[in-house]
Amino acid sequence: MQRPKLQIALDTYDLPSALAPLQQAAAHIDVIECGTILCLAEGMRAVKIIRSLFPEKTILADVRIAEAGSLISKMAFDAGANWVSVVSGATMTTIEAVMKEATKRGGEVQIELIDGWTWEQAKCWRALGVPQVITHRSRDAEAKGELGWGQEDFDEIRKLDDLGFKATVTGGVVPSDIPLFKGVPVYVFIAGRGIYAAADPGLAAQTFQDAIHKTFE
Repeated sequence: MQRPKLQIALDTYDLPSALAPLQQAAAHIDVIECGTILCLAEGMRAVKIIRSLFPEKTILADVRIAEAGSLISKMAFDAGANWVSVVSGATMTTIEAVMKEATKRGGEVQIELIDGWTWEQAKCWRALGVPQVITHRSRDAEAKGELGWGQEDFDEIRKLDDLGFKATVTGGVVPSDIPLFKGVPVYVFIAGRGIYAAADPGLAAQTFQDAIHKTFE
């Protein structure tokens, strides 16, 4: 099983507050996410600048495309993004348009699995060639007040893997959660405030990576 990547989610309101912790954590980061908030605040300028500063890193523009798929994805890829995100409620026509732009530019598309998606939809996304999905901890479990990750979450990731998806895990992930995923085919773990808001972002990112390496050695 491939060792999961670590992604930092930069959901800050401006570039300076994103770049300061990123510079400290970058050595331990595999994927840099220009978060939705940052993209709304700074536009594709954020992607361009981060690409120029970190040419060797994978960059996600978390633009959460719902429509105008061709135009928005083109803007993101042209700014230097490797990956773009699309909400699961987007039409197949929109997703197909994003896939076409990604294919032209050697990029990849992620579907953000928001409440209401179905396995039939997932099969259609795979048929279109979508390679990645973003999963969250069980909403049903959260609604019941249950904390942490459970078997329902792990089973969902395994089923997505069986369909051919690479699954990213998000939702308040902390280093102590990582061992719970031993043997689960996770492609990327996302950490946001747990890294960029830490007193020492570099140490925080290293702690995540240490947990990943120990769990998936």
